[in-house]
Amino acid sequence: MEEAYLNLARKILAEGHQKMDRTKTGTYSIFGYQMRFDLSQGFPLLTTKKVPFGLIKSELLWFLRGDTNIRFLLQHHNHIWDEWAFKHFVESTDYHGPDMTDFGHRHLTDPDFNQQYQAEKKQFCQRILEEPAFAKKYGELGDVYGKQWRAWQTRNGQTIDQIKNVIEAIKQTPYSRRLIVSAWNPEDVPTAALPPCHTLFQFYVADGKLSCQLYQRSGDVFLGVPFNIASYALLTNLIAKEVGLQPGEFVHTLGDAHIYQNHVTQIKEQLTRSPRSAPTLELNPDKHSIFDYDVADIQISGYQPYPAIKAPVAV
Repeated sequence: MEEAYLNLARKILAEGHQKMDRTKTGTYSIFGYQMRFDLSQGFPLLTTKKVPFGLIKSELLWFLRGDTNIRFLLQHHNHIWDEWAFKHFVESTDYHGPDMTDFGHRHLTDPDFNQQYQAEKKQFCQRILEEPAFAKKYGELGDVYGKQWRAWQTRNGQTIDQIKNVIEAIKQTPYSRRLIVSAWNPEDVPTAALPPCHTLFQFYVADGKLSCQLYQRSGDVFLGVPFNIASYALLTNLIAKEVGLQPGEFVHTLGDAHIYQNHVTQIKEQLTRSPRSAPTLELNPDKHSIFDYDVADIQISGYQPYPAIKAPVAV
């Protein structure tokens, strides 16, 4: 199962176009690629490097809450969205710390600056946790996934709960070809901290199984895509349990699939490792609604990965 991901990495290294990108880091990129994961064969959490499942499940629960503020994530020791909130604070008139001009690039290349950057960000996160007013102003990421999934804004001022609606539709009309959730709202893209990368997903019911296909416009293959695979596999399992179906396939369709130039060494190291057996997902049997789960209700067993491989995040 993991070979589907490793084959994508191999293809990009062999055939990828060298491209500049928004972060000024540079990528090797291909356009249009699809992977399939049979969820009956185990949970697709990569074993060729350790992937922190705790971050994946707390982020997904954050989305499902309809939350767009990083405070919930920080309360669960999840820092994967810090960079974008911190960038907003640094660029505001309320920031009076050291110069962070072009910090998104400089903290990757200048060790002394990086140390200063990390200290400032740590202080920022502490203020988010301790100061509700500060968190409300600078912990907010705009209309990112949680907002679009649970409270899509309509032209007449009402909201649409896409997750609740699609679950009900799976129960009532499992044959429907409209079992779709969209995160890409063109009106809101300019105000979001990071316009949605995973833009649309669709469910499919057949033979008593629930499958999900994701269209992802942009995929950071080394850092982001392993999270996306596990996150949507988890979402499919959670919804399948609620609607009384078995999990089927997760189909992952990528638009711009890329490896950042400063991740090449890391992914080559990962490709020297042979995949191990996939772990098993364990969900609290006493929880039935997807909206009732806490972090402790979602566990994996039998996960024996190779050590983690660190790489910088391009912001």
